[in-house]
Amino acid sequence: MKVIQLLECAAKVRDFDTIVVTGNGGGVLEPDEVFSALEQSFLTTGHPRDLTVIHSLGIGDGAERGINRFAHKGMVRRVIGGHWSWSPRMQALARNNDIEAFALPSGVIALLMREVGARRPGLITGVGLGTCYDPRNGGGAANAAAQSAQALSEILVIGGQEYIRYLPIEPNVAIVRGTYCDEFGNISCAEEAGDLDANALALAASSSGGTVLAQVREQRQSKDNYSRLVQIPGVLVDFVILAPNQPQTHAGGYEASLAGLPGASAPDPDLFDGMSSPTGMRAIIARRAADEIRPRQSVNFGFGIPGGIAAVLAQSDQLKDIWVTLEQGVHNGQLIDGALFGAAINPCAIMRSTDQFDFYSGGGADIAFLGAGEVDKAGNVNVSKLGDDVVGPGGFVDISQGAKAIVFCSTFETAGLKTKVMEGNLVIDVPGRIKKFVDKVREVTFSGAEAAALGKSVLYVTERAVFRLAVDGLELIEIAPGIDLQTDVLDRMAFQPRVAKTLSIMPAHCFLDEA
Repeated sequence: MKVIQLLECAAKVRDFDTIVVTGNGGGVLEPDEVFSALEQSFLTTGHPRDLTVIHSLGIGDGAERGINRFAHKGMVRRVIGGHWSWSPRMQALARNNDIEAFALPSGVIALLMREVGARRPGLITGVGLGTCYDPRNGGGAANAAAQSAQALSEILVIGGQEYIRYLPIEPNVAIVRGTYCDEFGNISCAEEAGDLDANALALAASSSGGTVLAQVREQRQSKDNYSRLVQIPGVLVDFVILAPNQPQTHAGGYEASLAGLPGASAPDPDLFDGMSSPTGMRAIIARRAADEIRPRQSVNFGFGIPGGIAAVLAQSDQLKDIWVTLEQGVHNGQLIDGALFGAAINPCAIMRSTDQFDFYSGGGADIAFLGAGEVDKAGNVNVSKLGDDVVGPGGFVDISQGAKAIVFCSTFETAGLKTKVMEGNLVIDVPGRIKKFVDKVREVTFSGAEAAALGKSVLYVTERAVFRLAVDGLELIEIAPGIDLQTDVLDRMAFQPRVAKTLSIMPAHCFLDEA
């Protein structure tokens, strides 16, 4: 291991290299100072260029940091990402076909790197079957440039069962991060809000004959380093970059509670988004969705509207009765919504995201609460392609295919929708301009047919209606009080669902006025 300066980083990355990077939205474990050094080198010299960038989770701030650093025409030629929303500039390059854009499930990318690190023949899994990540349905190619490129996966049949084999990709460079290192290059994430996939990326690059660059806040002597908290052993690390001003997250500074350190007090709630209870339509949906939870269940909450369910449970003192996990590796604690989704205050455990995705694939989640961008008559859900932009699935596919039960949480329509609650009834002041219940989703991120064939319990909860997945598609089972079935629900869908003979009214406790 050798300590190098930031200005030396660019020399370690060559034109046409494949680089894998760690990080999560909100700046968690984001080695942004190294990213910035590479960006400045490209803007000044034109190198490194034509890179392939691989990231499993969303990385950035929606403006300048994270994956945005690579979003310059000519700097990258291909991106394989799990979640793209934190980099609008990279989305623009994909939209204009200036890059080959691939979106794959986050767990697939992270676990593929682990398999590459072990020199195994790629990742063989059922995750993605029947979705747009199935090689028969596009294989994750998210724009025209990617559709004409070499495929990333193939179908295998083992013991009469179909699987997807995601082909191995050998990285030339891994860029990872920790809190500190010792003189031997051992990287500790002791004060970080997550471990993520840093170990898998370092292993993949090292076993492929590549280079591992590790950004850390400080260097310590090994005698002061807890060996049990080392996430990347020094044998995998080639170069360390000291970044003394490295923040734990984009919120700045270091909060001990986000790292789950013993005795840490809760931070100022004004520092983080999403620590308050949901309001309006989000509150209605969260309350109805929370009704599906039973004590002692293992529960996953997805990004967006589902993130408010934990606050609803906390209000009724039910959160302590369940076990909550997020794909970033967090177990329990006070979840944070918004930009720092994936972190938690005083979690009881922080695992590697690779271990967490194994947990999900093995059916570890009893029930998952996930968002929905579009839903069609077959029960298919799209969250990965909205408008003209690549969004990517994040951990959605890994979680939804592994969970024993799923509750999709979404407003009934979007773009201008305004509602209110009056005397226990839902009133629609302004309808949304865009339907979310469509005849056919733009992309199949969740396959209704696959779930129905497995007999999986699936609900679709909105502020005015609740549907369930039946063998032949969607069935409407509940409507909100004060809502007209025909004009407010059926006439505002692009298809006619089956209406249950026992159609009921959504529970009254979901429709509390804001006071």
